[in-house]
Formats: sequence, C-alpha cells, structure tokens
Amino acid sequence: MSEHNGIMMQYFHWYTSADGSLWKQLAKDSSKLASAGFTALWLPPAYKGAAGENDVGYGVYDLFDLGEFNQKGSVRTKYGTREEYLNGIKSAQKAGLQIYVDVVFNHKLGADEPETFKATPFNPQNRYEAIGELQTIKAWTHFNFPGRKEKYSALKWHWWHFNAVDYNTLDAEANAIYLFEGKTFDDSVDLDKGNFDYLMGCNLDINNPDVQKELFYWGEWYLETTGVDGFRFDATKHVKSDFFLDWLSHVRRHNGRKLFAVGEYWSGNSQALEHFIKVTDGSMMLFDVSLHYNFARAGKEGENFNMQTIFDNTLVKNHPTFAVTLVSNHDTQPLQSLESVVEAWFKPLAYAMILLRKDGYPCVFAADYYGAHYKGAGQDGNEYEIWMDAHQWLIDQFLFVRKKYAYGEQYDYFDHSNCIGWTRRGNEEEPRGMAVLISNGSEGRKNMETGSSGTTYVDITKHVNDAVTTNKDGWGEFRCKAGSVSVWVPE
Repeated sequence: MSEHNGIMMQYFHWYTSADGSLWKQLAKDSSKLASAGFTALWLPPAYKGAAGENDVGYGVYDLFDLGEFNQKGSVRTKYGTREEYLNGIKSAQKAGLQIYVDVVFNHKLGADEPETFKATPFNPQNRYEAIGELQTIKAWTHFNFPGRKEKYSALKWHWWHFNAVDYNTLDAEANAIYLFEGKTFDDSVDLDKGNFDYLMGCNLDINNPDVQKELFYWGEWYLETTGVDGFRFDATKHVKSDFFLDWLSHVRRHNGRKLFAVGEYWSGNSQALEHFIKVTDGSMMLFDVSLHYNFARAGKEGENFNMQTIFDNTLVKNHPTFAVTLVSNHDTQPLQSLESVVEAWFKPLAYAMILLRKDGYPCVFAADYYGAHYKGAGQDGNEYEIWMDAHQWLIDQFLFVRKKYAYGEQYDYFDHSNCIGWTRRGNEEEPRGMAVLISNGSEGRKNMETGSSGTTYVDITKHVNDAVTTNKDGWGEFRCKAGSVSVWVPE
C-alpha cells in the first residue's frame, strides 16, 4: 500500500444490533463516511450462520445464503436481507467507497444431520498427542441446505469434506479434537498448541478436491453477485497458508481486477506474521496485531510506558507496505474471547498514530467511532453492561488533517519516554506541513521543525488554545496537554 492509499472502517462490532438494519444503515451512511475521508468499508460476514438472524457471521452455515432463504430460523441474517446487502454495496460504491467482504474458510457450523465414521481423539492443547484409539464417532457433519434447494450450488457437505470436529455425540463429555480417519492436520499453519489447524466446528479439509473446487467457484459467484472490491480473511493462522495464494490468484484472474486482501493472523509474534507474508508471496496485507498490543499496554501502564517503544516489533515499522494498522476490533472489545482493551483516554493518541503518519493502511473500528452500548456474558460467565466511548469528533479531525496536510517527509521526535512528536513537510499543494505532539504523562512541549518559516499553527483538536508561530528556520515549540494529543495545522 502506497502513502495515502486510503482509510478503511470496520463497519460493525461483535454486538452490532441483531435487528437486521445494518445493510439499510450502510446505504444511509455511505455518503457521509466518504465525505469524512473514508475510502473503504470492511463489512461483516454476510452469509447465513448457524445462529441465523443472531449470528455475527463467523459461525458459517451456508456461504451461498446472503439472507435469501429460510434457513436456521430466518430468511435474513443479523444484518438484513440479500437485496438490502446488494443495495448497500451499490450505495457505498456510488459514494466512492470500496467494499471489503469478510471471508471465513476455516470451518462450518450448524450441520443439518449427524454422520457416523471413524476418528482418533487428540489433546486439544497438543494436537500431536493422541488420547485414545481410532474409534467410531457420530458427529454433525452433513450439510444439505434444505432451504436453498441446490440453488447456486448442488454440493452437499459430508464428513469427508472436513478433517476434524470437537464434539462426538457418542461421548458428549469428552474433551477432545477428533481427527478423521485417513486425514491429517495441515502443515503451514500456526504452531500454537503444536498445530493450530483446528479452531472450531467442522474444520474444512482444504486439501479435498471438492472443497477446493467449491471455494474457488464460490469466489467467482460471490464477486459476480456482489461486485465487492476486496477481502478480509478470517482466522488465517488456522488455514494452510498457500491456499490463500491459490484462491486469490484464481479469483483475481477470473475477475480481471487486482482485488484488495488483508488477513487476520492474530498473533503478537512478528516472526509468524513475517513468515506468513513470505509463504503467501506478499499477496495480501495483515493486521498489525503487535501494534494493537502495544497500544493496549500503553493505555494500561500510563506514564510508566516508554512511548519511544510504541512501534517496536510492529509490522508497520518492519514491513510497512503489508501493515493494516488498527487500534481495536470486534475480537478485542470488552467481553470477547481475545479481549484486549485500549483504554478510552489513550484511543485518541493511538488513532493519531495510525491516521497521521506516513506508513500503514489504517482501519478505524466502528465501536470507537460511533461508540457502543451492549450487554453480554464475560469469559467468567457473568453478565455485564458495557459502554464504549465515541471518538467520532476527534477521528473526523484526524481524517481531515490526513487528507489536507499529512504529506511529504516525516520528521520523528521520539526523544523522550513520555512525550513524542512528528512533523510532516507537506507537498506542493499544501507546503506548510503539520505537527503532532503526544504525551502519556504531564503536559508536553517540544521544539519541532515543519519546514515552513514564520507560519502560525493552531491545534485542530482544540485541546490547546494558544497558537504557535515558527521562526525563520521553520522551528516552533509545540505543546500538548497531559495524557493527550494535539495536532497543529496552518492557521
């Protein structure tokens, strides 16, 4: 991704209302989001999940049901109907936004019938340790999609299209992952738990020719049906990595477009991400998980966190052209299994760091932009009520500055553990540049060079009221409040 290649929004969160209104809302919001400076929207999985109209979309049941068939208790999905989805996409694209679709190739859930076959139980914490003999099991693995009646695809899924499950109806109490007879766990996946091929539900056997053929065909069908502009791949560390390369090459060839792609390889191990980039031949970007973890740690540690290290071990620092930078997402929000909260006071600082620097393709999370209020069960099983603050006004200021001023050379002033800053020199159209100052401790002051002499700058965040005028050499003393960010632009 080259400089200023865009800003995406994750246009949903885990607890987005299940009233079927999101696709209609998308049609209404598109023009406003494009005007604010967004260039792309990542939408949630649009196909029918096992929980029907309450499924976030990751419990994949039928990839071909976009809210069209009466399956799993509803016609619509959590977000609306097929017609509303296609209309929402058209509205967004007409407004100038690209649309990225969320794709789950790892698993299926909500089978229509059980099947009996043989499998070996393995230790869920060590997928190389068998904890029993090859045995007959009965598992929910037959998907025949009765509501769709073979429209779009005639394939019925059976146990041989998968390689593992974690539930055997003949031994319901067992804590095991059952590897099917004649199958192996895929290599070229994450090494957590020995081998992290299996995540949940019926784990797709990506090596099965029927599965490969169906997923390739589905990619063609989906692009022809929806006209989307790119993909966000879920759970990439659980799927054989070279499959993504093959699938992307196929659909890009078939569609005749480059098609954007980003993978969710959720690991704070930067070497694992670098390996994935290598084996997929740089065919997709990845979310910068390490950067998110740095933000989460910085928010919790406050002034004890050394801001000079905020970009250490991150993808945006080491491989900037492959980094989709983020502050939060649906998996990290409160009550989720990967809960990893960036504190509310630190979010504006973090968004300044992904939106106003030259590297990375930033992704703004809807729940950070609009705020969120929901109830749900925590990992401890207790019920909680959650409020997430809206940061829309400040993010909109950052989007405006990014579009108008954040160009040219970047000078970093990472010379203090609590106060960091940078300036941008600007371009021919707007040569006066800009400056950003961030403090996670007391009030910050720093002499920085904008390259524009005798220029008066004001803090667009309105945190600091006094203006700053640069000297004849283009230097000025910029300020920010304690635990805050100020963004200085020409008056």
